[in-house]
Amino acid sequence: MNPYLFVAQKKYLLLLTLLVATINVRAQDSTMAYIKEGSYIPLYGNADKPPITVSSFYIDKYPVTNAQFLEFVKKHPEYSKSELKGIYAEKNYLYYWLGNYDYGSQKGNAPVTNVSWFAAKCYCECQGKRLPTMDEWEYIAMADEYSVDARTKEEFNKFILSWYEKPQTFLNQVGSTYKNKWGVFDMHGLVWEWTFDFNSIFLSGESRKDKDTDKLLFCGSGSVNASDLMDYAAFMRFAFRGSLKANFTTRNLGFRCAKNLSPGRLTVNSQAK
Repeated sequence: MNPYLFVAQKKYLLLLTLLVATINVRAQDSTMAYIKEGSYIPLYGNADKPPITVSSFYIDKYPVTNAQFLEFVKKHPEYSKSELKGIYAEKNYLYYWLGNYDYGSQKGNAPVTNVSWFAAKCYCECQGKRLPTMDEWEYIAMADEYSVDARTKEEFNKFILSWYEKPQTFLNQVGSTYKNKWGVFDMHGLVWEWTFDFNSIFLSGESRKDKDTDKLLFCGSGSVNASDLMDYAAFMRFAFRGSLKANFTTRNLGFRCAKNLSPGRLTVNSQAK
C-alpha cells in the first residue's frame, strides 16, 4: 500500500472517531448530565474510613415521566399495569393509571411513581442505561445551585426538610425544583428515587444478626456512627430506603437512569455491598 495513502487513511479514521465521540457527548448532553469523578463521606461513613470515590458517569437530568414510561410499557406490555407479574411488583403498581396505556388526568411530564425497583431497572436497561448506585445518587444530591457540596449550608438543608412537609409534590412536573451545580434537576423537592443498591446499608429485617456487617450502622448506635449527626434529611433518605423491598411501590417514589462513560460492568462500592 502507498505509505502516503496509509497515513491519510489513519488520519481519516482518527478524525472520524473524534467526530463520533463528539456527537455522542453532545447527544448525552441533551438528556443527561456529566458527573465528574470525586469523593465524599456519606452519612454511614466516619473519620476512620476513607472517603467514597465515585467514578465519572452520566445521569438523567430529570426523573422519568409518565409519558416516557407509557412509551416503555407500549414496547414492553409485560410491564403494563395488569400484566406485570406479582413477584415483580405489589398490587399498587401504577395504581393511579386508569389502564395499561392510560395515565388518565395525571400530567405526562410529571414523574412516574408507584413503580417497583424491578420495573425501574428494566426501564433503564431498555434505554441502554442503568439505575444510579446509592453513592452516585448521594454524591449528586449534595449539590445546590452554586456548589457541588452544600451539605453545610443552612438554607440548603432547610429547603430539603421543608419538602418533607409539602403534600403531593409528585403531581408537579419534572424540572419544577432547582437545577443543581451538576445541571441535574429535582434531586430534592419532587419525589424519592430508587437506586440500584437501595437496601445495601440496612440489609435485612434483623440486620444485627448479619455477621458480615458493621453492627454500629444499625438502630440507635447507627446515629452515633454517622458522619453528620445533624443531617436529618440524610437520615430520612437512608431510613426510607431501608424500609423498601424491590417489589414495593409508593406514590412518592420514582426514579431516573444513569450511564457509564464507557460500556462496562456496574461496580458498587465495597462498603455498600
